[in-house]
Amino acid sequence: MTTPSDIQRRLFRLEEARRQTQRQLDLIDRQIIRRMTGQIPKLAPKRTVYQRSKTPDPDTFLERYRGELKALTAERQPEIDALARQLAHQDDAIAILREPQSPRFSHAA
Repeated sequence: MTTPSDIQRRLFRLEEARRQTQRQLDLIDRQIIRRMTGQIPKLAPKRTVYQRSKTPDPDTFLERYRGELKALTAERQPEIDALARQLAHQDDAIAILREPQSPRFSHAA
């Protein structure tokens, strides 16, 4: 028989594991953002003098930026997917433990 204190301990451990998984996902996100921030100067046009007052096309910069972001994200995608699946499983387990009349943890005497 599972006591209420056992359920609370399990729930606490699951919630802490979920927070750690979420922190890992946030860390990956920050790493991608940091790398993209470092790439911005490299993506800008190199010309210092514009020909006949033609300004650089902002769409070209956005295309380069999106392409680089897509490549960086693709590098980390397997890790992101695995952490997202783990997070979903943890959410399901937490929801089960929070159910008031869970058949797994009935307190029948």
